[in-house]
Amino acid sequence: MKNTTKVTEAGRQYATAYDAHYTTKDMHQAFVLYGRLIAEHPATPEAEYSRSQIQNIVKAVVPKQKIADALAKLALAHFEQDVLPEVN
Repeated sequence: MKNTTKVTEAGRQYATAYDAHYTTKDMHQAFVLYGRLIAEHPATPEAEYSRSQIQNIVKAVVPKQKIADALAKLALAHFEQDVLPEVN
């Protein structure tokens, strides 16, 4: 059986970011590459995977309390702007 899977630009970018993340273990470079992929191809499955990978990197390198503090500040900023939360 012939493999007819078409590799997209988003797929190539994801593979590069994933390699930086898991093969060379360059978290900073992987973070940048995942972010670039999201910016350039926001509606692709690879962008969704990249969002998850960014969360994984944040959890790996940022202390839990700093994440909690940043999330609390973000929520307060939205409350102060009277921004209603999105309901999914």
